[in-house]
Amino acid sequence: QAQLVESGGGLVQAGDSLRLSCVASGRTFHVNAMAWFRQAPGKERETVATINKNGRLVYYADSVKGRFTISRDNDKNTVYLQMNNLKPEDTARYYCAADEDPYGMPTVASSYEYWGQGTQVTVSL
Repeated sequence: QAQLVESGGGLVQAGDSLRLSCVASGRTFHVNAMAWFRQAPGKERETVATINKNGRLVYYADSVKGRFTISRDNDKNTVYLQMNNLKPEDTARYYCAADEDPYGMPTVASSYEYWGQGTQVTVSL
């Protein structure tokens, strides 16, 4: 089992930046792709960004392209989400997820085995 702990959320104004971090512990050797998802009240969980094992392959939702950057430091077992030019519609609880499948980089939540508890991001006007 891998355990994931997110941090870095908060209350910011539109146009501000935040950097989320997710530290993995436990069974990290088998972790392959990692990802960030988000869920706003009354809405389904949506994919924000994903990154493969070596960090060379990434995916972004159209809504965050050009504003968010996903990265990882495998030595620190950490994945990051740099969020710039935040908008009120980015308000959600952000979840980190990890996948043990050695092949590919899934972009759907159902493919990820491990999840953190989430960190709240609230963007005001």
